[in-house]
Amino acid sequence: MATSRYEFTRRINGGRAIGSIKGLRKIYFGVRRGVIPSRSITLKEGQRLDHIAGRTYGDSSLWWVIAAASGIGWGLQVPPGTILKIPIDLSKIYALVR
Repeated sequence: MATSRYEFTRRINGGRAIGSIKGLRKIYFGVRRGVIPSRSITLKEGQRLDHIAGRTYGDSSLWWVIAAASGIGWGLQVPPGTILKIPIDLSKIYALVR
């Protein structure tokens, strides 16, 4: 049986719902509907989601939060020019995915 690519990343909210497609969809639609405040950036050449997560959240393993919020399936395949949604407050994500 295949495992999710999020299987071994640090999870928020005690590990519930985040690694599932349901939890990731809640993050994506929460950002789109404005329930989760975010800022937008345009990815430049050489930038990676894990580096952006490290600067934003102090933890590069939270790259998948940015990927989920931006509707990106796999963070390593993001070309320059992609507009990313960066959730500002992780506590809003905790509350949404309960």
